[in-house]
Amino acid sequence: MSDRTDRYESPFCTRYASDEMQYVFSADNKFKTWRKLWIALAKAEQKQGLAITDEQIAELETHAEDINYEVAVEREKLVRHDVMSHVYAYGMQCPKAKGIIHLGATSCYVGDNTDIIVMREGLRIVRRKLINVISLLSDFAMKYKDLPALAYTHLQPAQLTTVGKRATLWVNELMMDLAEVEHRIADLKLLGSKGTTGTQASFMELFDGDGEKVKACEMDIARMMGFDAVVPVSGQTYSRKVDSYVCFALAGIAQSASKFSNDLRLLANFKEMEEPFEKNQIGSSAMPYKRNPMRSERITSLARYVMADSLNPQFTAATQWFERTLDDSANKRIAVAEAFLAVDAILGIMLNVCDGLVVYPKVIEQRLRRELPFMATENIMMQAVKKGGDRQELHERLREHSLAAAKVVKEEGGENDLIERICADSVFNLSRSEIEGVLDPKEFTGRSAEQVEEYIRDVVGPVLEQNREILGERAQLSV
Repeated sequence: MSDRTDRYESPFCTRYASDEMQYVFSADNKFKTWRKLWIALAKAEQKQGLAITDEQIAELETHAEDINYEVAVEREKLVRHDVMSHVYAYGMQCPKAKGIIHLGATSCYVGDNTDIIVMREGLRIVRRKLINVISLLSDFAMKYKDLPALAYTHLQPAQLTTVGKRATLWVNELMMDLAEVEHRIADLKLLGSKGTTGTQASFMELFDGDGEKVKACEMDIARMMGFDAVVPVSGQTYSRKVDSYVCFALAGIAQSASKFSNDLRLLANFKEMEEPFEKNQIGSSAMPYKRNPMRSERITSLARYVMADSLNPQFTAATQWFERTLDDSANKRIAVAEAFLAVDAILGIMLNVCDGLVVYPKVIEQRLRRELPFMATENIMMQAVKKGGDRQELHERLREHSLAAAKVVKEEGGENDLIERICADSVFNLSRSEIEGVLDPKEFTGRSAEQVEEYIRDVVGPVLEQNREILGERAQLSV
């Protein structure tokens, strides 16, 4: 945390986002990328025959990293233009190459190409952390694949599932997000060198009307920056729909994370599961006994921000006039960066939480046993039929007993006594041991355990195997 307390500081920087992601969107990374792009431009132009010397390129490379920020800052105060201020500052360090820096380019050559590069860097970090969250939850799913638990529809007990099977629902949505992130990474294209209105007119002038050289120059730049394609057509900027698509992928992660964290918050209320709780953590300033799900709540909170923030790039893309307008600039530099910082924070919290999820099997069983008699009535009835009972009469008796037992639970606050009522009813002709035999929870979980095994083996396993070199990441939270 900074020692400055007299001005606003973004919580993303002081509390939430990792140093790694913060650097991706830092000014230093941006301006160093600008210089890499200027070097790539000079090399590509030289290759296509422009009078640019090896000595000039070597000079540019010598000062690619040691940016003279103080010169750029003072220059921008005078000219009010960030790109030209950095062209000037670079030229001060590279007097021999001064005349060929940014040759034929417009501001979006460095600005927009850098934005694409930075988003790709950010998406790669997101992808790595997402895969590690998936790995942790997959291990959890396998560990508890056959532990029966109540399943819900409408937040009302419905049937049984297993703790592991529920975890696969979380994993599956994150796998969908991973596919979307990977698609976005693969689909990103550099803007290239398109010029002021996207016609490449200035480059046609430089290369004496030779369009093939203009195209070759652009593709050389792309390859030097690690891309295999440039956008086929554009105005001055790449389509702002790209930002919208990327932020939509990030919002997808936020949706999945919020679903996970809300489920965990509910399970914590049931006392069935909870997030890890640090030895010296304080759950409440007023109530020392409390173990608030603060990390899950933070995921929910940040996810809400990302989902709302994803609207910004949509509106920006929808309001670009003709070949370009500048009302995108202030909005996109906030909206896109903060979407990445927030999702980075979310995944960091999930790495921490999923690495230490706490399960309380006894509580799960206790809550399950309270509801299981209602769910087992069909099985009990069939057992009684096998011993000679009349199905219609048994069905009516079960309905009456179930309503009476439910009244005891809901209106009197008592325990579910349905089994006792059935045991006492001679119509059923069933002993308690016979009924208990019907009430084995594992007989009510269907294919839950098999589904977990099949899903992790066939769907998740291959992805984790392909990415095994990046697995094992953990996260410590400072707040």
